[in-house]
Amino acid sequence: MSQENVEIVGRFVAAWARDDLAAAAELAHPEVEQHPTVGGVERGRVLRGVDEIRQDYERVEETWDEHRVEPEKIIDAGDRVVLFQREFQRGKSSGVELEIEAAVIFDLRAGRITRVQGYMDRAAALEAVGLGKQDA
Repeated sequence: MSQENVEIVGRFVAAWARDDLAAAAELAHPEVEQHPTVGGVERGRVLRGVDEIRQDYERVEETWDEHRVEPEKIIDAGDRVVLFQREFQRGKSSGVELEIEAAVIFDLRAGRITRVQGYMDRAAALEAVGLGKQDA
């Protein structure tokens, strides 16, 4: 099942990157939860359901002149999958550019993504899924 989970996350990431939110939504449980990024600025705010996550994503995208995410590595952790990614952002009004190396943990059940949690610290994401600090 874990290789299947890696493939599901890979398809999800590819769909999201090409802005095919409908295809990405098909890979997520209808009541998927997105938790705030550990080490990020938002705390305690949990988004529930595909529509709420999509609406939040669209709202956030309005603040960036450019925002792209490049997946770097997908790591099998059984019912959980860790994605290492690099994010590039440029603020619309400020012009400030950011480049961030981050991680995302995807929890899966019955072939669907049920929970998403970002991490600013890749090693912390690996520790959260019980893999230690390999290749962080």
